[in-house]
Amino acid sequence: MRLGLALGYWGRGPSADHVPLAQEAERLGYHSVWTAESWGSDAFTPLTWIAAQTSRIKLGTAVAQIAARSPTTTAMHALTLDHLSGGRMMLGLGLSGPQVVEGWYGRPFPKSPLTATREYVDVVRQVFRREAPVELDGRFHSHPYRGPDGTGLGKPLKSITHPLRAELPVLLGAEGPKNIAQTTRIADGWLPLYWSPTRPQAYEASLADLRDGFLIAPMARAHVCDDLTEGLLPVKAMLGFYIGGMGHAARNFHADLMARMGFEEEARRVQELFLAGRREEAVLAVPDAFADDISLVGPRERIAERLELWRKGPVTDLLVLSSDPHTLRVLAELNS
Repeated sequence: MRLGLALGYWGRGPSADHVPLAQEAERLGYHSVWTAESWGSDAFTPLTWIAAQTSRIKLGTAVAQIAARSPTTTAMHALTLDHLSGGRMMLGLGLSGPQVVEGWYGRPFPKSPLTATREYVDVVRQVFRREAPVELDGRFHSHPYRGPDGTGLGKPLKSITHPLRAELPVLLGAEGPKNIAQTTRIADGWLPLYWSPTRPQAYEASLADLRDGFLIAPMARAHVCDDLTEGLLPVKAMLGFYIGGMGHAARNFHADLMARMGFEEEARRVQELFLAGRREEAVLAVPDAFADDISLVGPRERIAERLELWRKGPVTDLLVLSSDPHTLRVLAELNS
């Protein structure tokens, strides 16, 4: 199991420690570093900044949002960064949810998310392989565009720039069982939002047909500390926001996932409190057991024991979410 560094997306502004953390991760032998986007900073620009100040570590988006760009635009970003970094790019994509897609990007959330994702990946792959001009008569992604409001003058085009790698890795952030199963068929890897090494049954059916070389790269918040309860608070704060605030009361993919992992009643309670404006209570209502399941928190000896559980399962890359250099060093030592 390889280690990656997950930096996430910016909050109010850029984080001064992201480049030093990426450089330290590279020095420690981490395989990859990952950036994200929500509705603020984008995923590609910070990754390019990091690429310019590192030399070996792989560069991934976890995730770049599908609604943010046409598939050809995303392919342009990825192939450009792959060239500039000497072949270090890993493209992680995610559909997001209706609240973000319609509220931030001003686009309709696809009525058939699986079809929309499959078409998007198809176009991206066509750009990377550059075997012919891009063509797809898709339901959501049509190349050339053939809609009734078009001019009819569009023609199939092939990238002017020759991609550095025809098989640049494409990973998908998928949460629903059918979406995960499709990911194993059309992508090179999967980016789980939550992964519990003690609850493999949550994903067992969706991962029934894994092929050799398929990547499973979950994120896990990590912190070496003496007080487990205190150390879990940032994990619970993150979960409270995602489960309570990243969605609608009637449609929240994160809450649904927590429910499938065995915490249905608790997930609905967190949602209820968060949506009622009782955010501190929502965070405290996140069960310690769930927060602990999906993270690596506590003294070094405890983290060493729990890391073995992660190593025994199908996870190929553990993306460590931490801004603490000491924690990064401890995990590198334990995983060596």
